[in-house]
Amino acid sequence: MWRSVLLATLAVMVASPAQAQVQVTELAAPDAFSTPGRETGLPSELWRGTPVEMARVVLPLLAAKPLSPAASQLARRILATGAPGPEGSTGDEALTGARANALIALGDLAAAALILERSAGVERSAGLSIAAAEVALLTGDMPRACAISEALTAGRGEIYWLRLRAFCQVEAGRVDQAHLTFDLAQTQARDVTFGRLMSARLGGGAPGAASLRNGLDLALSRSLKLDTATAKPAPAVAAALSGQDPAPPVFDVAALDPVIGGLGASVRSGLPPEAGVSALVAAATDADPKTRARLQSAALLLVAFSVVPSGSDRTRLAAFAVPEGKSPAGRNAALAAAAEGRRMGEAALLALWICADAGVSGPGVADRARIVGALARVGLVEDARLFALEGLASLK
Repeated sequence: MWRSVLLATLAVMVASPAQAQVQVTELAAPDAFSTPGRETGLPSELWRGTPVEMARVVLPLLAAKPLSPAASQLARRILATGAPGPEGSTGDEALTGARANALIALGDLAAAALILERSAGVERSAGLSIAAAEVALLTGDMPRACAISEALTAGRGEIYWLRLRAFCQVEAGRVDQAHLTFDLAQTQARDVTFGRLMSARLGGGAPGAASLRNGLDLALSRSLKLDTATAKPAPAVAAALSGQDPAPPVFDVAALDPVIGGLGASVRSGLPPEAGVSALVAAATDADPKTRARLQSAALLLVAFSVVPSGSDRTRLAAFAVPEGKSPAGRNAALAAAAEGRRMGEAALLALWICADAGVSGPGVADRARIVGALARVGLVEDARLFALEGLASLK
């Protein structure tokens, strides 16, 4: 029988190339943005022309800094979109991790989980591992979070993993090890809230109130049976507790004075009438000092969103006394260039960079008007609309 097998093997080896050759096609490594988190309606050309270096700068900011509701919605949309990423993002595990961590911080756990599910190299990437562990903690899967911590091959000494390891050890009944790891974590980077909760979990004092800053705080608070309804949750924790995806923000413009409120209502459903915006520009020029700033701010936002002003209106706009914004001149120039080149993803990242520096209240009128105009010009009209409405609603 062995001779028959040998002859068959030799026959295959000497067969013609057409008979014996097997074609093997290597699949390209996925880039950091191709995996969709959910349907967003944005095009596959989203990241065309965007420099990957900009994504590497901005995405970590979106995970670390609070954003206004309009900025959060823009960030969730672009980061959840599955589209070919910027050139140079193929195989970039750190950038994939930054994308997932930003989505988690913004409360889009479902999108982050789907991206992580389809990402390779979780155990060798600190960013991907943190994102995966946070999703597990937020969804109550402690065994999964602890397994990720144990499997990690890079960055095991970082503070996030020391804190998680201490908690996993005490949950597993290894109290002495947990004490040592907890002490090491507090020595490396003292955290009063984590210290209070973890000390109580180790049997060393009263826990105090629940904390909901992140997945580990939530897991600790639940382990201590604290009332999570009394604490203010971060967006990621709020999404985990509610079990719902974040909804697009809604801004109330009904409380504004009739002139601004009426135009704001038209923005909600479409474009404001040119005649109405022109009348607002004229009114803002002649208004008394008490109302002038509000009317001029509203006029700038509405013009940026929808209207090419006439020559006389441009002259009036040029005389407005609305102060310049806080965004650096170079960033403003880059945003204008991205808008001119119709580079959608780049314009969005620059807008979010400005918003990350501005905080939860969002950018001032001058910076906001630039963002509204740039987003509208590159095709992110719905996001431009939200930024304009958010700005108008703040003029109460």
